[in-house]
Amino acid sequence: MFGKAGLGGLMQQAQKMQENMKKAQAELAQTQVNGEAGNGLVKVTATCNHVIHKIDIDPKLIAQSVDDKEMLEDLVLAAIADAYEKAEDLTSSRMSQFTAGLPAGMGDFFK
Repeated sequence: MFGKAGLGGLMQQAQKMQENMKKAQAELAQTQVNGEAGNGLVKVTATCNHVIHKIDIDPKLIAQSVDDKEMLEDLVLAAIADAYEKAEDLTSSRMSQFTAGLPAGMGDFFK
């Protein structure tokens, strides 16, 4: 099916693709995304590997939430979920460039 040169070339391409994917994953680990909830009253900054760096809660919300702790907790969770969703979308978009054109299931081989 493959000659020696063909198989060797294919293996070199696969190795280069894997190196590029690892480099992209390292870059994504440093890339920050922002999530928010409550029309921006709660904001979260996280990396694409789900490390939260900052949570910002508008002081007006804190004043309103004195009696509604559950609402504040829900907004914080929603902002975190929003940041994580954006991180996943960015990661999928970036990594899909490496597996474009491969047969179904082959992309998993390079993870």
